[in-house]
Amino acid sequence: MSQIDVPLSRAGFGQTQRTDNWWVQPLLVFLGFSAFIVYSTWAALQGQHFRFGPYLSPFYSPELFGPANEGWFGSNPTWMPVWVTGAMLILWAPGGFRFTCYYYRGAYYKAFWADPPSCTVGEPRKTYLGERSFPLILQNVHRYFMYLAVIFIFILGYDAWKAMWFTENGTSHFGIGIGTIVLTLNVILLASYTFGCHSLRHLVGGFLDEPSKVSVCAKSFACVSCLNHRHMMWAWFSLFWVGFTDVYVRLCAMGLWHDFRIF
Repeated sequence: MSQIDVPLSRAGFGQTQRTDNWWVQPLLVFLGFSAFIVYSTWAALQGQHFRFGPYLSPFYSPELFGPANEGWFGSNPTWMPVWVTGAMLILWAPGGFRFTCYYYRGAYYKAFWADPPSCTVGEPRKTYLGERSFPLILQNVHRYFMYLAVIFIFILGYDAWKAMWFTENGTSHFGIGIGTIVLTLNVILLASYTFGCHSLRHLVGGFLDEPSKVSVCAKSFACVSCLNHRHMMWAWFSLFWVGFTDVYVRLCAMGLWHDFRIF
């Protein structure tokens, strides 16, 4: 088979011989990440409008502090700074899981650091240190954040279950509202992203180079691999939906949206 050598232009930042719109994807990633970071930071600092009836925003789950001592630790202590909300004490865990995610690394390295901006495109540096030196060596804690992320899936699953029970006239009864569907889809999308994690594949594969030699490991590895094949899709869908879930609960709590009860 004949081969064609394609010269790579790396003389300067942004220089390339590519003729496609290579800059579109990193630009969209930059805008998407930036929008989520700005909104989630703002929402986490509010400390209010995170609960509506049986609906609890995933940014504030588990509910560490709540009105009328409803949180795990009652109301916010008077000595605690106003900006230290329940969300600020929680989001570091799922945030750390996403920030160190293998897919997200490749995405924001290109979009925010131009390292490189895209394949075969010149970058604004001449050396490559990789992830073996500080600070990027800290990315190796991803596997530990994964353990925490799995715990959050079960917590959010319980929130989705509680979103199916409405209290009226002092009596709790089963029901389905739009918010119930929103919270349920949220945990499904987050679970699809979390359980497709590369580190989880290694874990359920039994740390084996050949998991096929152990039946249980092989089946578990295949299941996680099925989700992993669409890891980028689950990453973006879950990122958008967890933000939308907070928006939905927040606007309902503020009286700006009406939660329709299906039954």
